[in-house]
Amino acid sequence: MEGKLYKGQDYKTEFQPRDYLKTFYAFDSGTVAENEILKFNLNNLFETFSPGGIGGDILIDVGTGPTIYQLISACEAFREIIMSDYSELNLREVDKWLKKDPGAYDWSPAMQYVCGLEGDRSKWQEKEARLRRTVTRLLTCDVNQPRPLGSAQVPAADCVLSLLALECACQDVDAYRAAIRNLVGLLKPGGHLVTSVALRCHEYMVGSRKFFGLSLEKETVEKALQEAGCQVLKCQYSPIKYSEAYCVNEGHCFVVARKVPGA
Repeated sequence: MEGKLYKGQDYKTEFQPRDYLKTFYAFDSGTVAENEILKFNLNNLFETFSPGGIGGDILIDVGTGPTIYQLISACEAFREIIMSDYSELNLREVDKWLKKDPGAYDWSPAMQYVCGLEGDRSKWQEKEARLRRTVTRLLTCDVNQPRPLGSAQVPAADCVLSLLALECACQDVDAYRAAIRNLVGLLKPGGHLVTSVALRCHEYMVGSRKFFGLSLEKETVEKALQEAGCQVLKCQYSPIKYSEAYCVNEGHCFVVARKVPGA
């Protein structure tokens, strides 16, 4: 294990997508703790984007990472999905899956799991096709900038989604609060911000590299959303935590908030 703590600009060169995926997204073939956290998020996303839940024209996923699991339920609820990440390496990994590259990561276990929640595991290939059709753009982003998507022309979104990203990108609580404000700025009035946070995170491993994590409390997350002009509609807490060898954290929370018109 290397002694250096990687952060910030290091994500552009030192964060290896395949190492991250093998550690945290091996699904049933992986470690129990990581699998339970993935299912916690998939279950909450299913509830959030089910018929009668949140939907609309445009969803922007901020801090996509090299993953697509977070959009499996959402692709049924939105006409268009825009994915974004700080790292070109992560965007390239996602693009491989979107283009059905033979070397793309296999997300079929997660697809089958969500289709099982919907009532028919056998429809997972149709779900893959639906998600590929719904994703229209891959953009670079930086949540620490007032305009997280830079100069890209993007309409105001019905929903902004950011899972397990801000606690990696923000160096302190003030930066986290500012990042939440920046994400809320991407929303239409009345739009929704959906986020999942690894609480009290200090560091996590990607291969042999140790990356910084910002320690956040559930109350800090809720307060940041409220101060950014949002009403917290749901804050689902779970004591589940990652395997200690991979990540030092305590608990998770999944939050749905609504941008108050006029905020």
